[in-house]
Amino acid sequence: MDADIRHMTALELGRAIRNRKISSPEATRLYLDAALADREKSRNASGGVNAYISIDEEGAMKTAADVQRRIDAGAFLSPIAGVPAAIKDNICIDGGVTTAASKMLADFTPPYNATVIDKLREAGAVILGKTNMDEFAMGGSTETSYFGVTANPWDSSRVPGGSSGGSAAAVAAGLAPYAIGSDTGGSIRQPCAFCNLTGVKPTYGSVSRFGLMAYASSLDQIGPIGGDAKDCAAILSILSGPDAKDSTAVMEEPFRMCETIHGDAPAADLKGLRIGLPKNCLEKGLAEDIRSCISAAADVLRGLGASIETFELPLIEYAVPAYYIIACAEASSNLSRYDGVKYGFRSDGARNMPDIFSRSRSEGFGTEVKRRIMLGSFVLSSGYFDAYYKKALQVRGMLKGAFDDAFRRYDIVLSPVSPTVAYGIGGQIADPLAMYLADIYTVSVNLIGAPAVALPCGTGAGDLPAGMQFIGKAFSENTLLSAADAYQRATGHHRRRPAERRQTRPHAR
Repeated sequence: MDADIRHMTALELGRAIRNRKISSPEATRLYLDAALADREKSRNASGGVNAYISIDEEGAMKTAADVQRRIDAGAFLSPIAGVPAAIKDNICIDGGVTTAASKMLADFTPPYNATVIDKLREAGAVILGKTNMDEFAMGGSTETSYFGVTANPWDSSRVPGGSSGGSAAAVAAGLAPYAIGSDTGGSIRQPCAFCNLTGVKPTYGSVSRFGLMAYASSLDQIGPIGGDAKDCAAILSILSGPDAKDSTAVMEEPFRMCETIHGDAPAADLKGLRIGLPKNCLEKGLAEDIRSCISAAADVLRGLGASIETFELPLIEYAVPAYYIIACAEASSNLSRYDGVKYGFRSDGARNMPDIFSRSRSEGFGTEVKRRIMLGSFVLSSGYFDAYYKKALQVRGMLKGAFDDAFRRYDIVLSPVSPTVAYGIGGQIADPLAMYLADIYTVSVNLIGAPAVALPCGTGAGDLPAGMQFIGKAFSENTLLSAADAYQRATGHHRRRPAERRQTRPHAR
């Protein structure tokens, strides 16, 4: 029975709690026990996935009891009231350590909540703990964390993706019904593709970034990771909307997705939906197994009534260089606040003020973070600003124009998420360029501020999950999630669960 409960989607568990089939404290206890057991295995190098950095056992049980009392009194807080959740460790929670998976902030306790945390708590969410991630969200494999590598529940010798790899691994391994991540260049979508999950990178400005530790402010966006499109629709309806604390949160009202998240009708038809398939995204660099899965998914969508047309998407080959110039430039500015003076790590060897700056940053940041800070400082420096940063901004504008033209012809652009299935731990971390190039299908969405939904579309090499994404014009999340729900009703890819992991390895700090 415990295993059955941990295989429920968030909405299924929320319904079971409302119908008194299980209480929120009972469900929370099951997930806490599973998360604590996984953490113990991870520390002992005996097979854990190392999904969590911290687990708030006392706080979660207290919240669950309080939410259950309100439910028993007849209150309807939301469809996910009483359901446990995992939160990426770059989202601030008042009184709880928030580290961004960095030595620099290993003991940092924020004095406030991120807006999305307040919204989740108002909806009756029960927060289990904070999940592992690439340090300051810089990475695509969750290997750069100060707290150790996270393993993919489908195969512990492989990465879960990144930077929201801990959030995805927690859901895939049955350590949380859903999780919250952040997406700067694919950090929600790629882990979902690697772990057979559904996730949303929302339109820029639809979800408040207040309380999210900034990596690249014009690209970052918080979003949900869940078992299916219905879960993501329900959670996004809670997360989205205005926020006086964030001037970039431009929505006057949150998304309303009742038609997407309710009902158990047969697969909806997609008649009238126009889907564009960029042929240059299916050519050089894409593994044959992923190409086959995308082609099969297109056939399913066509069978549901959608019209599918291939087209050429201009400038896509320039997305990765433009993204890394802009993201690193913004990172070098955002991370300048971590100087060893006000808060965060301070080197014991510092003897004067310049020493505090240089030693604290050298010792507090990991290799990948320092690499991106240095690259960002370089492209912003005198003599190189026009040659690199200004041109990257121009490419960003041209890329947005190319997508705007596509969205005049198509309701959805269908593309891969990653060129391959999940790769081996250590397989790309020593070759940053190869890891950066793997972002070819995801970064353009962040550059143009568009929404995208990642979802499973089959299996690739080694019987590992393969993912695709639906990309749409700004604030078209309802269209994207409705199409994803129709596809999932017609297929069973998203219902697959990880088998016994093929290999164990140490993940300790």
